[in-house]
Amino acid sequence: MALETLPTPSTPAPRRRVLIADDNRDAADTLAMLLEMSGNEVCVARDGEEAVSMAASFQPDAILLDIGMPRLDGYGACERIRLLPGVGAAFIVALTGWGNDADKDRARAAGFDRHLVKPVDPVQLLEILAAVPARKP
Repeated sequence: MALETLPTPSTPAPRRRVLIADDNRDAADTLAMLLEMSGNEVCVARDGEEAVSMAASFQPDAILLDIGMPRLDGYGACERIRLLPGVGAAFIVALTGWGNDADKDRARAAGFDRHLVKPVDPVQLLEILAAVPARKP
């Protein structure tokens, strides 16, 4: 679905802090643009180690993690993020090309809340994020 065909909400959605972690620069930047256009504050990490570090400082409401990243894969990043004070309760989504049953089971065991296979439907992703509680200003 093209960005210009996304539905426009009648009332502005609460601003959420979203961390995107993906070593595919084009995929991460495109997703960041979509989420920023939807009113979210977005931060992008390029690998799992950077995702853990940024999660600690950015304090996101939601995190979108690719699984196959360098230095630390998404499973390990999710497990480490769950241990961070003030961040462990963030809503974490595996956003990956890996989608068989074993991958989904491993994602659940690592602490992911959802598992989405790329390419993700932007409307579905926005609906999922809309259900994530936003921080109070």
